Amino acid sequence: MSLNHEFERRIGVLEDERTVIPVIDMHLHFVDFLQNTDGFEPLLSSMEKANVSKNVVFGLPVKKKWDYFDPLKPTYYLGDNSKCYYFSASDEIVAQEYLKLTTEQQKKFAPTLCAFNPTDRCAIDYVTDMFEKYPFWKGIGEVLLRHDDLTNLTLEETARANHPAMDPIYEFCAGKKIPVCLHQNSTSIGIHDKYEYLHEISESIEKHPDTTFIWAHCGISRRVIHKNYHNMVNGMLNMYPNLYVDLSWVVYDDVICDAGKKSNEIFIPKQYWIDEVILEYPDRIMIGSDLCGHFDLLGKVMARYNGLFEKIPKNVGQMIAFKNAEKLFFNPDSSLVE
Repeated sequence: MSLNHEFERRIGVLEDERTVIPVIDMHLHFVDFLQNTDGFEPLLSSMEKANVSKNVVFGLPVKKKWDYFDPLKPTYYLGDNSKCYYFSASDEIVAQEYLKLTTEQQKKFAPTLCAFNPTDRCAIDYVTDMFEKYPFWKGIGEVLLRHDDLTNLTLEETARANHPAMDPIYEFCAGKKIPVCLHQNSTSIGIHDKYEYLHEISESIEKHPDTTFIWAHCGISRRVIHKNYHNMVNGMLNMYPNLYVDLSWVVYDDVICDAGKKSNEIFIPKQYWIDEVILEYPDRIMIGSDLCGHFDLLGKVMARYNGLFEKIPKNVGQMIAFKNAEKLFFNPDSSLVE
């Protein structure tokens, strides 16, 4: 069973299929690693069933190659040893499908630009051209930088948050007053007693204090672990007021909640995560599904956060559920406030 199918199996046994309060999914990929998608209409249907009011939509910056020597077509980047390569047409897929929506439907989505090579110092030219062509972009990201096995499988130089090619991207975001979402592992999969790559994102945030950064999954990936991870996240949020985090993907299941959860019981965050991170910085935390191109599981994925909402005050839950994402990606909408 692939890791992607294992995730689907684990989520599929959950009973809740709807969030207890309206939410904004701030981390969803409109396409999968083959650049296929169910499309916006199925996504809208899943959002309505799941109590997801709005969605921040990314493409995927890379496409998985089907090599001649692999008999089976891959469905996920970890499906085989074939490489991934940067695929700028991903942004065109998002843009063209977004333009087919009605004006009212478009209000439910914040499309973001992501499909550039973050090690190419000419990437800024692509970004400025795409913003001129499609002025509706609401942010940059998810930019795939250090990303465990995906880094090893992606052609080109290793991407990192403090690569010189990213500096003009950060400056562009500051000038446009839009956020940039980064996947940047805090450490490698083999080093768990220190944060091998934390300095890379720290240097970038310090160098660009006027840029709003969103650290996807709090810097966690598969097999990226540390026994005191919540202390580091607390310290980063305390040090950098322009830093936000999202709790999507494996960070919520395996780090914030209990690792390896297999039953259909509700996910409950560990108390020290609630006390030392969530209640300390409720105005800079968001949630997301991290689905890629296929949206049948949206309700169950987002309903995982019901356990969080039950454990925190109502006003804090509203900030994490939708107010923070609303502030960064959409015009304020008081209709979501209960």
